[in-house]
Amino acid sequence: MEKEAFEIKKLTKKIRKSVWKAHEDFQMIEKGDKVMVCLSGGKDSYTMLDALMHMQLVRKDFEIVAVNLDQKQPGFPEEVLPNYLEGLGVDFKIIERDTYSIVKEKVPEGKTTCSLCSRLRRGTLYTAAEELGCTKIALGHHREDILETFFLNLFFSGKLESMPPKYKTDDGKHVVIRPLAYCKEADIIEYSNHMQFPIIPCNLCGSQPNLQRQVVKQMLKKWEETYNDRNEIMMNALSNISPSHLLDHDLYDFVNYEMKKKELHVDDKQQIEL
Repeated sequence: MEKEAFEIKKLTKKIRKSVWKAHEDFQMIEKGDKVMVCLSGGKDSYTMLDALMHMQLVRKDFEIVAVNLDQKQPGFPEEVLPNYLEGLGVDFKIIERDTYSIVKEKVPEGKTTCSLCSRLRRGTLYTAAEELGCTKIALGHHREDILETFFLNLFFSGKLESMPPKYKTDDGKHVVIRPLAYCKEADIIEYSNHMQFPIIPCNLCGSQPNLQRQVVKQMLKKWEETYNDRNEIMMNALSNISPSHLLDHDLYDFVNYEMKKKELHVDDKQQIEL
C-alpha cells in the first residue's frame, strides 16, 4: 500500500508538472482569465479539470467554469456530471442541445460522425463561452491526440499540421488552449482509474471502431513498444522545425535564402477527424 501511494503521488506530480509546463511554454492562462473547461465525461477532460483546479488553488488569480454539452445521446446519464461537479464545489453549466439527432440524420450509415459532431459541438461551446464571459476555452487533448492528428494530416490531407496547444479562432473571438498537450495518454488512463472518475462513454465515437484515427493510434503504439520514447522524440520534432529544409515556398524564400513573413493560419473548422 505504501508503494502504491508513492506511485500515485509520483503520477499526480508528473501530470500536474506537465500541465504547468504547457502553461508556461505557451502562456495559456493569464491573470484575470475565466477559463471554460469543456467536460465531456471522459478520462481526459476529468484529468484536465482536476489539474486546472490544482493550478487555480495555487495561483488564485483566475476563474474556472466547467461546461458540459448534453447532446441527448440515448442512455446518457444526466445526473452523473452535476452530482460530481457539485461534490467538487466547482462552478459549472450543463448545456442541452440535441446534436445527436442531427448527426444521425445527416450522416449516412457507415460514414464517420466525428466531423459533423465536432463542428456542432464546437459552435455550441463557442456561443456558451461568449454568454459566460469566458476568456479561454480549455480542451482535453493530450500528447497522443496531437501526434495522431499530425499523422492524419500528413497521410490524408498532405499537410504538416497538428493540434496547436494554443490558438485563436478564425473570427478572433476565442482563445482555445490544450493544457494536457504534454501529458501522456497512458498516464491519464492510470490517473483516471486511480481517481475513479465517473466516466461517461460516447455512443457516437464508441460505435466507430474503424476510424483512421484508431489505425494511426495503433501504429504509434507499436512504434512506442519497439522504440522506447519514440512519441517523446516526435513531440520534440513538432517544436523543432527547419523551414529551409522543407519545400514550402510561402515560408522560405529559396532565391534569397531567408524566411518569409507569413501569418500561420489555424483552420479550426476543418480539423481532420478520420
